Amino acid sequence: MRKQRLKLSTLVIIVVCIVVLFSLLITGILISNTIKDTIHKTTEEKAEVIGKTVARSGVVQSALVDNDGSKKVQEYASDIQRSTDVSFIVVMDMNGVRKSHPNEDLIGKHFKGGDEKDALSGHVSSSISKGTLGKSLRSFTPVYSDGKQVGVVAVGVPMKSVSDALADGNKQIVIGSIIGLFVGAIGAYLLSRYIKRILLGLEPSHIAKILGERNTMLQSVHEGIVAVDKEGKINLVNKSAMDIFKKAGLKDNPIGMQINDYMASTQLPKVVELGKPERDKEQNINGLKILVNRVPLIVKDETVGAISTFRDKTEVNKLSEQLVGVKTYADTLRAQSHEFSNRLHVISGMLQMEHYDDLKQYIHEIVELGSQESGDITSKIKDAVLAGFLIGKLSLAREQNIKLSIMNHTTIPEPNYSYITHEMITIIGNLIDNSIDSLVTSSVKKKTIDVHLKYENEQLMIDVIDSGLILENELDDQIFEKGVSSKGENRGYGLHLVQQSVEKLKGNIKIDSNEASNVQFSVVINYPKKEEDKC
Repeated sequence: MRKQRLKLSTLVIIVVCIVVLFSLLITGILISNTIKDTIHKTTEEKAEVIGKTVARSGVVQSALVDNDGSKKVQEYASDIQRSTDVSFIVVMDMNGVRKSHPNEDLIGKHFKGGDEKDALSGHVSSSISKGTLGKSLRSFTPVYSDGKQVGVVAVGVPMKSVSDALADGNKQIVIGSIIGLFVGAIGAYLLSRYIKRILLGLEPSHIAKILGERNTMLQSVHEGIVAVDKEGKINLVNKSAMDIFKKAGLKDNPIGMQINDYMASTQLPKVVELGKPERDKEQNINGLKILVNRVPLIVKDETVGAISTFRDKTEVNKLSEQLVGVKTYADTLRAQSHEFSNRLHVISGMLQMEHYDDLKQYIHEIVELGSQESGDITSKIKDAVLAGFLIGKLSLAREQNIKLSIMNHTTIPEPNYSYITHEMITIIGNLIDNSIDSLVTSSVKKKTIDVHLKYENEQLMIDVIDSGLILENELDDQIFEKGVSSKGENRGYGLHLVQQSVEKLKGNIKIDSNEASNVQFSVVINYPKKEEDKC
């Protein structure tokens, strides 16, 4: 069974209370020792002052010199004792014989304790010792008369008084410690709530789990991911991003580096500054092209950084080619299926009417037309993807009752790079689709589209001419802008993509519209052929 962990709030309260308790305990011990030393020192000083006062008294000095007057000394000592609240004041001669004592029966007898010897030798001393009045703190002061020591004054303070004073001090320490512990517990509770609020109510174990899951997800994502903070410092790079960076020749471990120092072509600092996302942008890293999305990281309406997701554009192009191929194949099958169904209806009708000669001629024309169209395209166009694409477009055009003619004036070789095929499909496909859309809504009776292909000096010339209506003059300068179309809203993307693909292939495009040729798009692009096809 898994051991249940303490909650963060409980853990914080326990730790803070232990720290406060330990601190108060150490402080209490230190203060208690200080108080004890202070009380002892104060008591000693008090007894010493009383002893010096008594030792300087003329009554005491005369009685000790004359070895008489014990009664006067006893009265004097008793008065001082009552006024100073000490345990005893004993005056003794140089033989240790008492001249005064709280118990008058002990006057004339020797002082007991043995700690008076230093004082009899002329030194001020103190000690803790047990005598006839119990355990006490004693102070001994020599008595001098005319420069000669004549006796000693002993002043005693009962240890009970010292212990009581120390106990009172410790009591105050304990009260202060309890109050401190209570305040510490309240502070720990408030601190735990504050930390919990910062952590969005999550426990440390949950945070660790979420962080682990997030890291695993980031590392398993196929797209490269890079995140920077507000200052443009890299703080996150996943495995896919590192693979792309290595492919581009960038060094390892960019964490902590400035993004501009690591990758000069980045636009992440701009995204952080403007707080606006950039989507589907192309970026060149040491010759490696990637397709990038950049998004600002906004927390509580403040931009705290930016994150970039990207993929190698070569992979994107391959995927796009696959998707285009599948779509073309599906469109071709659909168009041919529809076309075949219509022809079956015609054949069925002729059979029912028993027009066998006409039926024979009709089937012959169908076979000849299919063979001529596909044969001319496959024999002249060496790129199988492009050839299949154009055959599919022929069927789609016939489905719309539009005559599409593909005229290859020269043999079109296979391109040296696969991405050229992708861009070619974008260019020719969108130009044909644009013409089909124009003719479908057009009122002209003869609906034709002529596509002319010619290859010379590693350049491919493409002319697409349709019999649709001429372009409106106000659209001539804007026809390639994104979203601009004469067909209404949410249109105008095809020709924009055509222009982008032409620019990528370092070519040019122009458009001509007049009464004689209607609408003609002329494209010239660089088209290096495959190495094995070169002479």
